[in-house]
Amino acid sequence: MTLKPSNLYELPTDGAEFTAYCGGNLGGENETCMEVAALPGMVDAFVIRDNKSEATGGDLRFTGSEMDTWAVKWAGERGLTV
Repeated sequence: MTLKPSNLYELPTDGAEFTAYCGGNLGGENETCMEVAALPGMVDAFVIRDNKSEATGGDLRFTGSEMDTWAVKWAGERGLTV
């Protein structure tokens, strides 16, 4: 059974399958990546984190609608087309 998100920060990330989006700096083990995954068992809920083990501040969590709005505005502000 999948659930709609309530408080995304109360949900565990155990079992989340992260995809890394990397680029733009040193490469190799120093490459900076953001990792994104759907929250397991949830409908339209996502978590974003830094790939570095020493990263602090935890992860960020968003609904699908929030992610879509951000992506469209970000692309538009940077003159990108999707």
